[in-house]
Amino acid sequence: MQIGFIGTGVMGSGMIRNLRKAGFEVNMYNRTRAKAEALEETGARVLDTVKEIAETSDVIMTIVGYPIDVEETYFGADGLLENAKEGTIFIDLTTSSPLLAEKIGESAAKRNMFALDAPVSGGDIGAKNGTLSIMVGGDEAAYEKVQPIFQAIGQNIMLHGPAGSGQHAKMSNQIAVAGTMLSVSEALLYANKTGLDPERARQTVAPGAGGSWTMDNLGPRMLKGDTDPGFFVKHFVKDMRIAQEVAKELNFKTPGLDLALELYEQIESEGLGERGTQVIYEWLLPQQRS
Repeated sequence: MQIGFIGTGVMGSGMIRNLRKAGFEVNMYNRTRAKAEALEETGARVLDTVKEIAETSDVIMTIVGYPIDVEETYFGADGLLENAKEGTIFIDLTTSSPLLAEKIGESAAKRNMFALDAPVSGGDIGAKNGTLSIMVGGDEAAYEKVQPIFQAIGQNIMLHGPAGSGQHAKMSNQIAVAGTMLSVSEALLYANKTGLDPERARQTVAPGAGGSWTMDNLGPRMLKGDTDPGFFVKHFVKDMRIAQEVAKELNFKTPGLDLALELYEQIESEGLGERGTQVIYEWLLPQQRS
């Protein structure tokens, strides 16, 4: 299968490297061409337009920033849907709107193509190590056909239902992450404030009931002051807003999500949207001092 890959940022670059290690032929496109060119040493080839990716690929994988970016990539005269061949399988790895995933699925089916919404979890570490969790919605036969691709980039791979189901599963994940980010940062701040060695406290908590992926992987970054983005604050805010909107439509309360979103919106408003989500620890430190 000839794979076209759109979006060579923090997450996409790790996936492309693992696809190449698994032996797949990959053509790639990124709006900032230099980011794609940095991956040419893997043997992946840079193309100049979305249309070229559409015309030369059997499977097209996309991971872009926001729902508007997904819409622009898939629709329009130069978009994927208008230019791909029959039988093409689209895999959108972006965390995006469930309604948009349904729209893409319906539009693909009308053209005898297949669309899978397949948002991922695991951050830059998971993308680099090929250990992402992949939450999939869409056609079961298409899902089975691209299993080798999914297995090259992830480990926990599950089909949840028709188009949009993968995005709903990811929203469940992001709601859990929202609360965990707050609890881990507050736990480490508590250790700091009470005179404990925060790293020793983290090591004690991590194997027990207070443990989590966030405690294991982002806790050390918090304590080292490493705010490099494995997952951008601005994208986390986008995800939480989508989850909050769906929850409101379904008329149920999400107090933990609402609080996390409020705090991260403040963090973003202070110019920290390009930092990793673990920046909340540093952001809370001065709040605790006041």
